[in-house]
Amino acid sequence: MEGDAPPWGSEPVSGPGPGGGGGGGMIRELCRGFGRYRRYLVRLRQNLRETQKFFRDIKCSHNHSCPSFPAGCGGAEPDTTGDVAEIGLPAGQLSCISFPPKEEKYLQQTVDCLPCILILGQDCNVKCQLLNLLLGVQVLPTTRLGTEDSCKLRRLHFTYGTQTRVSLALPGQYELVHTLAAHQGNWETIPEEDLEVQGDNKDAAHVLAELEVTVHHALLKEVDIVVAPCQGLRPAVDVLGDLVNDFLPVITYALHKDELSERDEQELQEIRKYFSFPIFFFKVPKMEIIDSTTRTDNERSPLYRQLIDLGYLSTTHWNCGAPGQDIKAESMLVEQSEKLRHLSTFSHQLLQARLVDAATALNLVHCHCLDIFINQAFDMQRDLQITPKRLEYTRKKENELYESLMNIANRKQEEMKDMIVETLNTMKEELLEDATNIEFKDVIIPENGEPVGTREIKCCIRQIQELIISRLNQAVANKLISSVDYLRESFVGTLERCLQSLEKSQDVSVHITSNYLKQILNAAYHVEVTFHSGSSVTRMLWEQIKQIIQRIAWVSPPAITLEWKRKVAQDAIESLSASKLAKSICSQFRTRLNSSHEAFAASLRQLEAGHSGRLEKTEDLWLKVRKDHAPRLARLSLESRSLQDVLLHGKPKLGQELGRGQYGVVYLCDNWGGHFPCALKSVVPPDEKHWNDLALEFHYMRSLPKHARLVDLHGSVIDYSYGGGSSIAVLLIMERLHRDLYTGLKAGLTLETRLQIAVDVVEGVRFLHSQGLVHRDIKLKNVLLDKQNRAKITDLGFCKPEAMMSGSIVGTPIHMAPELFTGKYDNSVDVYAFGILFWYICSGSVKLPEAFERCASKDHLWNNVRKGARPERLPVFDEECWQLMEACWDGDPSKRPLLGIVQPMLQGIMDRLCKSSFEQPNRGLDDSI
Repeated sequence: MEGDAPPWGSEPVSGPGPGGGGGGGMIRELCRGFGRYRRYLVRLRQNLRETQKFFRDIKCSHNHSCPSFPAGCGGAEPDTTGDVAEIGLPAGQLSCISFPPKEEKYLQQTVDCLPCILILGQDCNVKCQLLNLLLGVQVLPTTRLGTEDSCKLRRLHFTYGTQTRVSLALPGQYELVHTLAAHQGNWETIPEEDLEVQGDNKDAAHVLAELEVTVHHALLKEVDIVVAPCQGLRPAVDVLGDLVNDFLPVITYALHKDELSERDEQELQEIRKYFSFPIFFFKVPKMEIIDSTTRTDNERSPLYRQLIDLGYLSTTHWNCGAPGQDIKAESMLVEQSEKLRHLSTFSHQLLQARLVDAATALNLVHCHCLDIFINQAFDMQRDLQITPKRLEYTRKKENELYESLMNIANRKQEEMKDMIVETLNTMKEELLEDATNIEFKDVIIPENGEPVGTREIKCCIRQIQELIISRLNQAVANKLISSVDYLRESFVGTLERCLQSLEKSQDVSVHITSNYLKQILNAAYHVEVTFHSGSSVTRMLWEQIKQIIQRIAWVSPPAITLEWKRKVAQDAIESLSASKLAKSICSQFRTRLNSSHEAFAASLRQLEAGHSGRLEKTEDLWLKVRKDHAPRLARLSLESRSLQDVLLHGKPKLGQELGRGQYGVVYLCDNWGGHFPCALKSVVPPDEKHWNDLALEFHYMRSLPKHARLVDLHGSVIDYSYGGGSSIAVLLIMERLHRDLYTGLKAGLTLETRLQIAVDVVEGVRFLHSQGLVHRDIKLKNVLLDKQNRAKITDLGFCKPEAMMSGSIVGTPIHMAPELFTGKYDNSVDVYAFGILFWYICSGSVKLPEAFERCASKDHLWNNVRKGARPERLPVFDEECWQLMEACWDGDPSKRPLLGIVQPMLQGIMDRLCKSSFEQPNRGLDDSI
């Protein structure tokens, strides 16, 4: 319902002069501050929504049955632990590629909660007076609302609307049907009876209801204002607790006394106990004119000392501090009425701290997950490279083992025969003695020497045979093992370790094959070769021996005596043929060896087939990580980091243009974020691919530790208003250096300076390689010089980790290695590019080599490079320098020297050529020898 009220804002509140309580300047500053917060909050909310969608898409892309979720539904994601193998991450890392619940909840609450100004105070009159000062109009009565104890001011909530409206409603719920005095006629301030809870009202809803006041006011368009109810009606800590669920409170505390009462201190202690929000303390002026200069700024008031004791203020911050670069917002005390404008400073610090904290938390999630993706890309690339090599190595080693053992079987037969004869001769007496003293089992021997039956005789002979076999078996096995023992360590151990590594990268179904393969390997080689007594293999090997012994001719003796036992044993030993035994052993050895070899080969083929299917999935995922997941997340990371930078340091001011490149313009920037001077690279990505490349470049640069040979990146800002809002520009703020190497060579540099630059470049590229990055565009323009002519590498636009490279043909034509055109290359392309760069450094000029100058087009140049065209040797070149160049630009990447070798070589060249301290600019290399 609407009351007949005059248009608010037409009558100023009586009070301090310009800049004071109701000054339009203060309201404009507050409006700008809260409006700025809302604009940046929209960007943060959009980034958060896209981040949540990204994590949902990561899971859904590998789970066709994944249900769709509406945008913005934070953590409502299904458990997809069954998809871990498809995603390519171990189960323990699944949580790393999902939105951490704690961070997501915090960020969701941040973007959902709009700010509001909460007015607390020593009493209700002073709270009403502060509201009037903020709005600049007499909205609430400031005369005494009853006595201090009998005051029952209800909660007041001021919001924006095109028409003035007053109503009662439960906070965040429904409006109550109630007739208000404001509805009865004309009024200038809200009637006092509408502001208070009537004493005779027993309705709980009516007591808890707040008075909602809708006003057409500039400040309310940007932020709601809530006046806390009377302390006796509802404690301030409870009001604040209700408010923080839906709003970000900017707390003001209105004062009118020179000191805090005991009740005020208790109230503030309770707030500090449960909440960490800073508070803006403002001493509202009395209605009569007072002399605001009675206390100098250097004096500390009793209020100030009390707030220090309560922990709200510190001695290092003055009560009405000026705006600063502090991220953390702190409480503020303002006792001069004309300084109410400091509320805009206080709110700015509070809102900025909130945004910076949220943007930082979101960026940490982006960077953490992006690093995981990049590390996983390295792991997947290595898996794709190493698994086929492991399989081939396993096949090769097994063949070597098979051939070695087969050679032993063929070569050792004669040796085995001699060994068996020697063993029999050595053990004959021992065997005969053992046979004589044998105690038969399961055979009853008459004590009176009576003959026994045929069945008993056969049983006795069999036991004597088995005794001889077991003793002979042990002796032969112990001697035979020395012939093949070395194979067990050199072949079997290596094969088992290789199989274990192959086994780790398999899913459950292929584990069975791999375990079976290991069992076969152990059974075929580890057990058989060692011939341990009692093994199944030993029994099979000596089966033929039993058959030979069973053919012994014997005649049943009249009785089983010691002499009979010895005679049976001697006949059995003499009937053994060493050559037949050796032949039988070797034959069985070959049979078992062939059987094991075939089983091994079959299992290896099965294992290889399993890996082949897995590697196809790995390659598909690797492509998705490189082409989709990582670039998409990198762009979100760029946006969140740029939001953080612009909040902390503001938008940089563009100075004069320093240069132009293929993808951007470089400007001078005098000062930004405490860095002076700076260079600003403005890039307008024309499409998604360029956006992704730029975002990844930014991530790699921000992730790199600071290094003396790399240009520092200070930060980034996204300019959404570029070209009048028609496009978006990314502003990269970097370290400003004196000039580039191209300009330096044109101006003339001494030999020692040029060689030092070469050393610096190699040092910088080595550092990039140590971080897993490949620059891919080393050239004169990308080497910057400081005022001391020390070099730093810049422009990581083509820089990528090896695992993230897709084989794109990038770089500057004359510095591009031949293999770049094949799409298969590694960090040795930077060594090639350095070789070309070193040619310019040694020549001391920027003139193109003749072999390149004759080329009419890029295609002509590329064809010549592929055919072996290289820069020519100039007369001024030192022999060692020329050899180093040639080695660096060798057409075979494997023959190019490592930069760890190049750097000391360059240092040695510089020490040898630059002994003279009187060298002139542009002096030739040969003149320094």
